[in-house]
Amino acid sequence: MTRMVADCRLYPSEQGCTLTISGEPEEVLAAAVQHAVSSHGHEDSDELRTWLRDNLKVEAATSA
Repeated sequence: MTRMVADCRLYPSEQGCTLTISGEPEEVLAAAVQHAVSSHGHEDSDELRTWLRDNLKVEAATSA
């Protein structure tokens, strides 16, 4: 399965957050929701989850 990335650096925030989360899509989504709620004050909602899911990026391939 393709690894995905949620990268706070791509979106403006008051604190200039630099967190990047990568992994399988559902685990990234779960961690990104927790981060958005605990660090950015968002409410855990279907709208937030849809926005996060729609904004995940495919992780760039790296050599092992």
